[in-house]
Amino acid sequence: MPFNVNHIHLKSADSKATADWFVRAFNVEIVSDSVRPVGDRFIRTMTEGGLTINISSERTGETLGPADANPHYGLEHFGFDTDDMAADLKRLQGLGAELKEGPIENPNGGAIAFIAAPGGIRIELIKQA
Repeated sequence: MPFNVNHIHLKSADSKATADWFVRAFNVEIVSDSVRPVGDRFIRTMTEGGLTINISSERTGETLGPADANPHYGLEHFGFDTDDMAADLKRLQGLGAELKEGPIENPNGGAIAFIAAPGGIRIELIKQA
């Protein structure tokens, strides 16, 4: 059996605000929104490409460490493809993202850039050659 990515799970102090930002920023669809028995608000979203991004708040009694949109060990970021790097960076910054790095032109064409989405989430934009 192949190991396919099932989902990405983001923790947020305000899961609804984070989910709404992803709706505006990346056209994800909110497919469910509930409070689970463990006490967190759990929002399931889906990208147009079929990737599930779960966004939830703290569970009852759970203490979370700070978010970090800078380079770090562990799961550092995930990426979205773009056809227009400049336009998407401008649009995302207008929605509250902060440009962290780039755009960096790749030697074979294309480019990458990193943003900090609200909530300290590091995201890479990738423009293919």
